[in-house]
Amino acid sequence: MKIKIFFKLLRPFTLIPPLLGILSGSACAYGSAYNLHSNFTFSLFLTLLLGSFCASLLNGASNIINQVYDFEIDIVNKPSRPIPSGEVSLKEAKIVSYILYIFSIVPVWWITPPPYDKSFLERTFAPIQYHSTFFIFASGMVLTFIYSAPFLGRTKRSPFLANFTIALARGELLKVAGWSMVANVFILEPWYLGLIFFVFLLGATSTKDFSDIEGDRKFGCMTLPVKYGAVKSAKMIAPFFVLPWFLIPLGILIKTEEKRPLLTGNPHLLIALSVVLTFWGIYTVSLILKNPNSLTKTENHPSWKQMYLMMIFAQIGFALAYLIK
Repeated sequence: MKIKIFFKLLRPFTLIPPLLGILSGSACAYGSAYNLHSNFTFSLFLTLLLGSFCASLLNGASNIINQVYDFEIDIVNKPSRPIPSGEVSLKEAKIVSYILYIFSIVPVWWITPPPYDKSFLERTFAPIQYHSTFFIFASGMVLTFIYSAPFLGRTKRSPFLANFTIALARGELLKVAGWSMVANVFILEPWYLGLIFFVFLLGATSTKDFSDIEGDRKFGCMTLPVKYGAVKSAKMIAPFFVLPWFLIPLGILIKTEEKRPLLTGNPHLLIALSVVLTFWGIYTVSLILKNPNSLTKTENHPSWKQMYLMMIFAQIGFALAYLIK
């Protein structure tokens, strides 16, 4: 019975975009001009399997630790969740989150791109720069505490720092982490790909805050809707559903020192992806601006669902654009 309750704590639906983000980042690296894998090897398969599993565990751990530090807010906003409802104690939730953090970070030390990916010993003692995946995951873990925990700042209390923290962890670093499993991250391309998702989440992540105004205001979390109200906040976040996708054609136009496009995926598919996401973003904005106050009345407003679906579509789209030449 407890297992089902802890499964609820993980919030499984929210694990899909990070999982796809890791796999999409890896696919982009594999199909890029910087891939050192001539073929898709069993070793690479195991690397991606381990990396995606650890990414899901890390996201699950962050979901739980956020609920631990938000339990007072959830009593007001989401009383049916396991902690405020009394199904799970704070101590039990903390223990589970810490266990998940350990199992999501430690194994990542053995995720190394070529040429140090052939054996366990090679992976263990690879030069430090080849362990970039480990350090990116560790940085992501720290950011989850910076977002939620008072002793590390709890950026959730600030409307702009909260969005910045989430966008950095689940936008920028997530894409780079996936790339780092396959290829070198000390180039601009993976960071530019991450930037696209960073800009998107910088505004789009606020869609989840509209339904939490009551509890957030009561306990001092100054989210955008709390500070500026539903109507003004909706107008503030609207551009972030559209503008990020213009970075895709820009990345094709920008040339690197090697005289190749900054984004080395299939240019036709990348342009098509940009067009679809731009119009999708405009549609989502229309849902938000049609009646901003309706966002405050339901936890899973259609715009929130559209945000997640756009993330999923974008991750799959980028993967295909890099794999199909």
